Amino acid sequence: MHQSAIRHHSFGEPLEVLQLEQIPRPDPEPGEVRVQLEAATINPSDSGMIGGSYGRLRELPAVAGREGVGVVEKLGTGVSGVALGTRVRFPGEEGAWQEFACAAASDLLVVPEAVPIEQAAISFINPPTAYCLLQKTVALAAGDWLVQNAGNSALGLCVIQMAKAFGYKSISQVRRPELVEPLKAMGADRVVLEGSGWAKNISEMTGGAPVKLALNSIGGRSAIDQIKALGAGGTQVTFGGMVSDKVRFPTRFLIFNNVRLVGFWWDQYARREGSEGVRRVMDQVYAMMADGRLKLPIEGVYPFRQYKAAIEHDRQPRLGKILLKP
Repeated sequence: MHQSAIRHHSFGEPLEVLQLEQIPRPDPEPGEVRVQLEAATINPSDSGMIGGSYGRLRELPAVAGREGVGVVEKLGTGVSGVALGTRVRFPGEEGAWQEFACAAASDLLVVPEAVPIEQAAISFINPPTAYCLLQKTVALAAGDWLVQNAGNSALGLCVIQMAKAFGYKSISQVRRPELVEPLKAMGADRVVLEGSGWAKNISEMTGGAPVKLALNSIGGRSAIDQIKALGAGGTQVTFGGMVSDKVRFPTRFLIFNNVRLVGFWWDQYARREGSEGVRRVMDQVYAMMADGRLKLPIEGVYPFRQYKAAIEHDRQPRLGKILLKP
């Protein structure tokens, strides 16, 4: 038996190296289950893995994709306590852009039935990253201010909605004026345009309250503006680098404002904390998805055979995520 998979045999530009192929369908070993994909996500980090620049790379040829949701479709010998049809995270280590994959029954991350399938498909990377950025890096209290760039990204939308749920005040940096009102409608307290000199007016925006946390996924000038906006003792957390521009070492702000510059990587956190630590974070994420406090827009859904159109759509200006289905 075979299955469809979107794979690459070399690292490079996704539209050049990806191919839709037929590969053997795996059978579960003892203690494993086979999971059938329901929906997978396209994320910026997928391009990094396909291109060869990400922090962890798969052996070639590799199935692309890091995130998806599926249902348990077959049980290996010795598996108990897992029902057929259980919705779980698709085994992402094997690549999410394929119809089937196997995983140890003990490693399954079960998705509550109250979480809609399309929300479940995008729940495993950006929402837990946003949760950890807000809850695991700096001790914030209700009413405290934070700033983030790429406010219209999937992670940015998570931060806006989670910050509102936690009682924090958020400032989101964006590049297009037409994003201001949609982000405010989602709960952003302030939305500012990159390159507008907004950091000079930070005190007016916050009513004199300090900005305690800055979330940086872009780098370059955008990151420097955040450092300028941080209050004394504030922390900037970098978890991405969308532009390759150099960031000038902020000597003045480190000395006189005592700001801290740190990093965060969800993959590393998940490995360090283990499956139980991941489940604790995901329990919080799913509680917010189930009651509607966290809801991410879906821009489009494509079948595997239209993966090139899906990738091209993903590269266009948008607010929602792009999903792939077999």
